[in-house]
Amino acid sequence: MPLPLSDTALEDVKLVSLREFVDERGSFMELFRAGTYHGLPGQTGSFVQDNFSSSRRDVLRGLHFQHPNGQGKLVRAVYGSVYDVTVDIRAGSPSFGQWQAITLRHDKPQQLWVPPGYAHGFLVLSDFALVEYKCTEYYSPETESCLYWNDPHLGIDWPTDAPLVSEKDRNGQTLKQLLEAGRCPRYE
Repeated sequence: MPLPLSDTALEDVKLVSLREFVDERGSFMELFRAGTYHGLPGQTGSFVQDNFSSSRRDVLRGLHFQHPNGQGKLVRAVYGSVYDVTVDIRAGSPSFGQWQAITLRHDKPQQLWVPPGYAHGFLVLSDFALVEYKCTEYYSPETESCLYWNDPHLGIDWPTDAPLVSEKDRNGQTLKQLLEAGRCPRYE
């Protein structure tokens, strides 16, 4: 059965609608079936790693990416809600530097496909949130970069005045700095 994909504001970033079966006992969802996820836009390999985070309100994680060894990510809010942001960082892309935000919520069964070439992060909107994501490449600290979450040239409209941010994320670089340092992947 083909994946029910919905377009988003950014090329190749897609929303995947999950089918939830609900009855008097509770609910059931199939979260992943390898064969149905092959061929997502920009996907270059199979999923090889699962990540899981727990965070409280106003925690901001991101904006992260790897180059080379770009990670495609399939993101889902297991509990709570998050303001999920993707930024096109592919040098030469028609949408280079553009961003979008989508609210992912546990009570709306969806996954967000973020292909390699996009920086990704999220802000927790609920009191507490659990987020899981499958990755197409292993985590590689040597190739990881951090796009500054509050890059003034991007103008991301984060719905908080005082996010809780890690030291690594506080010290992220602007998109201009990443581009000048050759850290951005090329658009193909």
